[in-house]
Amino acid sequence: MKKNDKIEKMTEQEWADAAAWLSGEETADGETARILLSEDGEIMKKWNDLRYTDAEGSIDVDKAWDKLNGRIEAERPVIKLRERSAMQSFLRIAAMVIIVAGLGWMAFEIAAPGKVVVASASDEKNIEVLLADGSRIYLNRDSRLTYSEKFGRNDRRVTLKGEAFFDIAPDPSRPFIIDAGSARVRVLGTSFNVRTDNGNNEVEVFVSTGRVMLTSSDGSRSMTLEPDFIGRLSSDNSSQVLNTNVNYISWHTDMLAFDGEKLSVVFADLKRTFNIDIVAADEAINDFRLTSMFDNQPHDTIIQVICTTFNLRSVQEGETYSLLLR
Repeated sequence: MKKNDKIEKMTEQEWADAAAWLSGEETADGETARILLSEDGEIMKKWNDLRYTDAEGSIDVDKAWDKLNGRIEAERPVIKLRERSAMQSFLRIAAMVIIVAGLGWMAFEIAAPGKVVVASASDEKNIEVLLADGSRIYLNRDSRLTYSEKFGRNDRRVTLKGEAFFDIAPDPSRPFIIDAGSARVRVLGTSFNVRTDNGNNEVEVFVSTGRVMLTSSDGSRSMTLEPDFIGRLSSDNSSQVLNTNVNYISWHTDMLAFDGEKLSVVFADLKRTFNIDIVAADEAINDFRLTSMFDNQPHDTIIQVICTTFNLRSVQEGETYSLLLR
């Protein structure tokens, strides 16, 4: 087999091995890279230019590649990659390294052929995604949004796993559709919150403005939700109720307001909004009622307000605050 034939039939793993070897990893297999170098000397030049070009003084290509390769392997089961030529594969790898090194991992995006995936980590929220039609999506922690690279050309469709707040640009001719596991959300232009699993194996939708249609994935059940209503849909049940929780989308707004609310509810809202873990050492503490407002304040400040209000003391163990009676 000729060398150029070998290059055309290289797998994604072989390209990853070649890139790793060129980046200086002594343990990487350099056989594929040597074939590339003997076939086209420009490849080495391109890689070296990438490694030693640092306009901002902050790009570490080798470290970026290590991080990128780990994330690619982690995402491989859900991202389908198409075959492409040798030079296209190399340039794609180089481009992705530059993006990762320059922008960091706050919002992880993979532009796989035909698909874009944006994911948030367990300590990230309000990761903003601006779509081609002007719609904005804000991801909560541990959430993932997938959409087509051609989004908006023929239709407006995304897939969500986790939770996100949607602010959809109006377009009467093209409804915005969200595949949310066991349910499908359809809107024309509105703002709303979607949770693909609310802890009870239900898809949950809260409407802030406009109207939203929530339909089971098989199309057998559907409901239209008006503003301030929450719709819930599972494999065998559906319901809608008027929302009475003023803090329902506080994870997105970073504001919490309590008016005589039990601390058990306060603790749950603080966890959902600011990712603060609070436990009551004495069960009676959970029944204390708090009237207060928090606007993205430091965790220690929030704990101090609660302790001062009820004459409690706190003990921090790792990321968890334990509240005790004095």
